[in-house]
Amino acid sequence: MRIGIGYDIHRFRESGTLRLGGIEVPDAPQLDGHSDGDGLIHAIIDALLGAAGEGDIGRHFPPGDPSTEGIDSRELLTRVVRLVVSRGYRVHNIDATVVAERPRLATHLPAMRDSLARCLGVPASSVNVKATTNERLDALGTGEALAAMAVALLEEEVP
Repeated sequence: MRIGIGYDIHRFRESGTLRLGGIEVPDAPQLDGHSDGDGLIHAIIDALLGAAGEGDIGRHFPPGDPSTEGIDSRELLTRVVRLVVSRGYRVHNIDATVVAERPRLATHLPAMRDSLARCLGVPASSVNVKATTNERLDALGTGEALAAMAVALLEEEVP
């Protein structure tokens, strides 16, 4: 078993539609980022890469790379899962937390869980997504940004 942790934070843009956990969240602005800005998926990617000993998201998908500009983060996650599997691991489970004052996410968490499970190739029961606020403290608490953290547990495949 190998464990990894990931973290990501993005400011909100003035417009666009929020994509988080691989789903669109209506009535919330898009997150600023080179790809689609899906901070939840980015945190999960870092957790998976860390558990596999494969560096971080910036190493595999450098900011400024024209081939990943605006890309759907689900595609990045799918690529990372392929890499993890090629290294002899499989995803056992993911536990993630989104920290944001806005938008309210409780009703969207089941859809995020299902979307992430599909990308990861695991049952939805192997993915947990929670949401909390930052109690109105700092850029997260004023609603300027959204952060996510994730823990990934990998199992070594038996040859």
